[in-house]
Amino acid sequence: MLIRTHIAISVFFIFLFLQHISNKFLFIAVVLIATFIPDIDSGFSILGRKPVFKPVQFFVRHRSFIHSFTFCILFSILLGVFIPKLAFGFFLGYSVHLLADSFTQEGITAFWPYKKTSSGFIKTGGRIETSVFLISVIIDLLLLVLLFV
Repeated sequence: MLIRTHIAISVFFIFLFLQHISNKFLFIAVVLIATFIPDIDSGFSILGRKPVFKPVQFFVRHRSFIHSFTFCILFSILLGVFIPKLAFGFFLGYSVHLLADSFTQEGITAFWPYKKTSSGFIKTGGRIETSVFLISVIIDLLLLVLLFV
């Protein structure tokens, strides 16, 4: 999926959990940053185009280890041990990205090193994804209005 769709979906999940979070600004920032991270394994993504991430792309192919719940869970546990305030936001943003990508035609290797991929029918950048994006934005706006009423 395109990053705009990942962000729109992540914002929906931010709204779902925000009332239960004490440090709301940190939570929102971590979720949104974590939403970008799975695509560092692609040279076409916003982060993946940065020279600092080129070595990552040399060692892993797109939608393999870094694009897996295995990585998400392991890194979330590390954050939980060393920086607990970041752990849930990271897990949420990262896993929502993976969940959304699991519905694309390309799919993801959900539980690397297990090679089985989880894929769906949505073409990245296609009409269905555009519809998912627009619906997510509308829902996000409605939730934003409800938050201030």
